[in-house]
Amino acid sequence: MQESMTITEGFSGPQVCELVGITYRQLDYWARTGLLVPTIAVAKGSGSKRRYSYHDVLEIKVIKNLLDAGVSLQRARQAVECLRANLGADLAAASLILSGSDSVLATSNGEIVDLLAGGQGVFNVIAMAGVVSELDQGIVAIRADVATAAAGQRMARSA
Repeated sequence: MQESMTITEGFSGPQVCELVGITYRQLDYWARTGLLVPTIAVAKGSGSKRRYSYHDVLEIKVIKNLLDAGVSLQRARQAVECLRANLGADLAAASLILSGSDSVLATSNGEIVDLLAGGQGVFNVIAMAGVVSELDQGIVAIRADVATAAAGQRMARSA
């Protein structure tokens, strides 16, 4: 039952931060500046909560990996916009290849997409399957924590 609730309601900001390894302040900034606006529910004033889809969380994780690899936020924004526009394929089947300031995406069918219009010298490769797998493991852990908390509340009420 908890699984279907998570799928339909998405992920809260704190859950996204835990899954991706960013601060809530970063997540809030990215939402306010349009880097990644949540697709399930956007904040509509004080007290409202954003809700992120699985795909949103995956994009945030890609952004985080780009930043960790030394790509500037501006360049990460460009790369993600290009991914959204040009990638109909499964992210898990692709590898993101980063050079100092450029990025290309290598898909499993051998297609190369230049994310930032140019690039030479490969310095780092991020296998997207690892990003997807890591995210899925984090989701399983969050669901287990929620289920444990719910069971504890039920036991406390029956005692």
